[in-house]
Amino acid sequence: MPSPRSKSATTKSAPTIPSISDAEWVVMTEFWRLAEATAKQIVAALEGKQHWKPRTVQSLINRLVQKQALGFRQEGREYIYRPLVGEAQCVHEASKTFVDRVFGGRLAPLLACFLEREEVTPKEIEEMRRLLKGDQK
Repeated sequence: MPSPRSKSATTKSAPTIPSISDAEWVVMTEFWRLAEATAKQIVAALEGKQHWKPRTVQSLINRLVQKQALGFRQEGREYIYRPLVGEAQCVHEASKTFVDRVFGGRLAPLLACFLEREEVTPKEIEEMRRLLKGDQK
């Protein structure tokens, strides 16, 4: 259960995108998919995907509340959680952080790395060409 001090997460929107760990990302993905859920629903959604105990999932949820990535409301004895940050925002921030850290903020070395080491389909190459030309279709 969230602590009383963390209730501020229900009324505040996150001013910046929080740093989300890999384990927290797994939990957030379920919240983005479901829009809102209880901890029990997230535990059930992760069964078979992760070998985490319910307390581990609850700890991850509590950390996400503290980081203001999740907000919540109480209904009776249950807490209903919902994302306060969008998936697209978090993907963009995580991508930017990765490119900055690993490739010095430069996209060309990132693309070169993938093109040299990964199998890229002709359809993916055409999609990249369209994006580079600024055609979003």
